[in-house]
Amino acid sequence: MKKIILLYVFFLSAIGCFAQKQTFEQVSYTAPKAWKKEVRNDIVGYTFINTKDKSWCRIAIYKSTASKGNIELDFNSEWDMLIAKPYKTKIPPQMNEPQEANGWKIKAGGSSFKYNNQDALAMVTTFTGYDKCFSIIATCNNEKYVDSIQNFIQSIELKEQQENKEPVIKRNTVTNSNIIGSWGKSNAVSQINNRYGTYSYNKQQYYFNTNGTYTFLGKNYSEDYAETILIKENGTYVITGNQLQIIPKSSVIESWSKKNGGDNWGQLKSSQKRALEKVTYQYNMEGRNLILSTSKETTRDGRFSNGNNYTYGPPETFTAIKLPGQ
Repeated sequence: MKKIILLYVFFLSAIGCFAQKQTFEQVSYTAPKAWKKEVRNDIVGYTFINTKDKSWCRIAIYKSTASKGNIELDFNSEWDMLIAKPYKTKIPPQMNEPQEANGWKIKAGGSSFKYNNQDALAMVTTFTGYDKCFSIIATCNNEKYVDSIQNFIQSIELKEQQENKEPVIKRNTVTNSNIIGSWGKSNAVSQINNRYGTYSYNKQQYYFNTNGTYTFLGKNYSEDYAETILIKENGTYVITGNQLQIIPKSSVIESWSKKNGGDNWGQLKSSQKRALEKVTYQYNMEGRNLILSTSKETTRDGRFSNGNNYTYGPPETFTAIKLPGQ
């Protein structure tokens, strides 16, 4: 089984332009012939079973989820959720160095495990980019399927990501001074008490300037992870009636180590550009809060506060994000 792992990792570098017949989310690929196809909301998979020698192989593409911040965190999470826990294996995967293609970072790893008391192999290829991640999983119990796995991986093409297309709005001078200043929100802390559960939170924060520019900060912290995620964005905004259009010019996501293991900035570990998410919100003021409404959740703002609304409060209602060095 070791031979399969080495070949699999080597051929990841060969991802390129091949004929494609099937598409699932941002992935185009050539489906293996004569394999049984399985389609669910969160997965598309292909299985082949040889009844003569009782060998089998399964390849599956899992639906994308929100990235945890970088390829290392995403791969570890995907391996844990899709391989380690369901197959109850504690054998760490052999991994390749991350590679890049079309704005995506790619990492693969594989390990042996026991399935129905027989030797088997599990392989995970995780793709991280544009604030999301997805994985391709291959499992088999015979080395003869290595060619099929390689052919599938080689056939992959990643769709070029595009910015959200929003209505073009003519730029006007800011007419509502109520929006000027700092606004923030934070998701509930997932902690029962100091003895149970883990401490984690995420924050989002806007600052709207009088000259029509804005800055945005986001922070994700969890005791479960060795690194803290920081998002920094800036751009311009336009107010037309009760519409607020956010037009980002620059956006990056950074991964930082934890100083002394706590909620403090340590060293910068990685930094990558984020897809520029241009969005038009309906906005209004409820009491002292700024309400931003949109038809679907945005990557920048995260989960809705309620309904289709994001509720941002004035400075006295939240703890501002402190940047490294402050």
